Amino acid sequence: MSTEATRRLPRAQRREQILAAATSAFARSGFAATSLDDVAAEAGVTRMVVYTHFESKTALYRAALDRMRSRLHTATGAPDYDRFSVAGLLAAATADPAGFRLLFHHAAREPEFRAEVDRMRAVSYQVTHRHLAPGIPDPAWADWACHLVPGVVHEAVIAWLDAGQPDPDTAAARITRVINGIEAAARATFR
Repeated sequence: MSTEATRRLPRAQRREQILAAATSAFARSGFAATSLDDVAAEAGVTRMVVYTHFESKTALYRAALDRMRSRLHTATGAPDYDRFSVAGLLAAATADPAGFRLLFHHAAREPEFRAEVDRMRAVSYQVTHRHLAPGIPDPAWADWACHLVPGVVHEAVIAWLDAGQPDPDTAAARITRVINGIEAAARATFR
């Protein structure tokens, strides 16, 4: 461990250091395969230091998820989402790609955190419903679109991160076009 990592930090700073390390470790290996020793090594501290901030691996994982959710809420203007929310989502993902992947990709695969992911999906559905459903005449297709859009947007952001964040100035507009395409498909009538 480096002197920099082990020097005494204010409690809040140390907690943030551990959360950042845990987010990276969990996003890389998943909950089950990541030990507190792995997190401690990534943070450059001892396991006991981790335990002084988090009572368990579960509490640490939950705190990492909460940290990213809080960042997303701030970046997207929650709960008053608007046309700038996709840009905020991209900004939050750019600032913390591991946290974004942890929240929208890995946590859904962890049975212990499934209920939290389901609650988050329900909120995403409600937000999408509030914005899209009024413009879609058929309630069944409105329901379809409102379930589809959040997952597609999250996967679009992850794919954008994986592609090396191409053309960040137009990424939000491109993802918005995907949303508009889903909305148009839901509104379409076929004879």
